[in-house]
Amino acid sequence: MNQNIINARVTFRNSPIHILEQFTIKDIENAYEQFKKHSGLDECVIIQTCNRIELFGKSKINDLDKIKKTWASITGLEEELFDENLEYVENQEAFHHLLKLTSGLDSMVLGEEQILGQIKNSITSARETKASGQHLNTLFDKAIRIGTRIRNSSGIGAGGISVGSMAVKLAEENIDELKTKRILLIGTGEVSTLVAKSLQRRGYAFDVTSRTIGRSEAFCETMGGNPIKFEQVLSGFHNYDVMFVATTAPYFLVTNERITQAIKDKKKGMMILDLSNPRTVDEKVATIGGVKLMNLDQIAEMVEKNMNARLNKVKTVENIINEEVCVLEASMKRLEAEPLVKDVFKNIESLREKELQKALQMLDEKDEKKIKIIEELTKAVVESIVSTPMNNIRKASEDGNLDIIELASKLFDYKKHNNVD
Repeated sequence: MNQNIINARVTFRNSPIHILEQFTIKDIENAYEQFKKHSGLDECVIIQTCNRIELFGKSKINDLDKIKKTWASITGLEEELFDENLEYVENQEAFHHLLKLTSGLDSMVLGEEQILGQIKNSITSARETKASGQHLNTLFDKAIRIGTRIRNSSGIGAGGISVGSMAVKLAEENIDELKTKRILLIGTGEVSTLVAKSLQRRGYAFDVTSRTIGRSEAFCETMGGNPIKFEQVLSGFHNYDVMFVATTAPYFLVTNERITQAIKDKKKGMMILDLSNPRTVDEKVATIGGVKLMNLDQIAEMVEKNMNARLNKVKTVENIINEEVCVLEASMKRLEAEPLVKDVFKNIESLREKELQKALQMLDEKDEKKIKIIEELTKAVVESIVSTPMNNIRKASEDGNLDIIELASKLFDYKKHNNVD
């Protein structure tokens, strides 16, 4: 390919989080400017999440040293750090990696959906700042479509595989119109964070309580939700339809007596998901009419089952990616011929219109119907003559036969420097 696509990345696979964070790019817009000015890349897209910082770029000549120097300059890091942590691939390997990303195979949590949204945001941002161009826009658009299709056909993302996402999924399955219900999250620890993330992602409103209102408020600032005083909650269980309990209290926080009273007061059903270890919901609660109780062991078992189901689909997804990467590569190679093909069509169309006007003047034709017929005839003749050689040029480009492209450029007197990519 005349135009090379590169991928330079630092990810959780090779670097611990504390190292990974050092590579974070704080000002993306400035980074785009620096990469395009100093690294030899004329297009670039940056993907940045808590588990990865990745640069996709396009240039005629790739210079990894320039890329490392520019990245080091942006982040203030020593270049030696890049030697230990940076992975670098080009062309087909870069396409393959991007498809693994969009299909969920390269995520820390296999098949997770979040990375696809992050990739969409990254290409949108690159487009808006004019950092990306025809090549990377085409690559990302196609990779996102392919990745979405792979996810849908394989079911690689089906079922929750964190305790938090599984708990929320179970609530959705058991409670009709969950968005209209009142949801309570008790606790502000690691498991509560997973629950809050899942609730937020699905657009549910929820209350959060903890031992101190300050802790609840700090949690809600980061994770969303509405902070509620602990004492208010203990006497107000009847206000809620779903409760996620994830605390480290050494006793039953949600007692049989409190829930019995709550059900009397609300006269409707309730679902309680005890995600605490040890349990902080009295098991007797399960015997109360209208209450559905699920504990951490039951949920963890479902998570493991879903994880195994996803692992069983990995080979299928890999096979699809291997087929699709060839199609993607052909599409990218075809872009090499498009400026030439466009230029030829533009020149021929200009000639056709010019000669048509001359002919109509010579005929002194005024009948609109006849003029339309003659115009359609000239278009059909041009199309039938030009389409075959143009398609052959495109095919040569797909096959990587650059000699034919060069020869065609000479035959059609195509000047590359006049073309804006």
